[in-house]
Amino acid sequence: VQLQASGGGLVQPGGSLRLTCVASVHPFSSYTMAWFRQAPGKEREFVAAITRSRGYTNYGDSVKGRFTISGENLKKTVYLQMNSLIPEDTAAYYCAAKYYSVGIKYREAATYDYWGQGTQVTVSS
Repeated sequence: VQLQASGGGLVQPGGSLRLTCVASVHPFSSYTMAWFRQAPGKEREFVAAITRSRGYTNYGDSVKGRFTISGENLKKTVYLQMNSLIPEDTAAYYCAAKYYSVGIKYREAATYDYWGQGTQVTVSS
């Protein structure tokens, strides 16, 4: 199983980035997908999750209204569109996958079965 995250980089405050996660999990449509982030010296933080049907999303309070998670099952890909970026968004961003089960706790890192390698996002002028 492999989750390949990409799209990170250096962006100025107020700018945008789109992260991409390509997953080799099968069947992809049976997995809830999520993004987490971790800044140096801080705990891993929930960013966003999308259900296996890609019809329900959930966001961390610090990114709600600025970030959008979406997915394409045929491409086995999940995206994180990040707008209005602020320096506090600087972190390594990780995608994660959880095989379907009832009562998934989307915001807890321990929930997820598989993790990608992370992509760095730096917001700075």
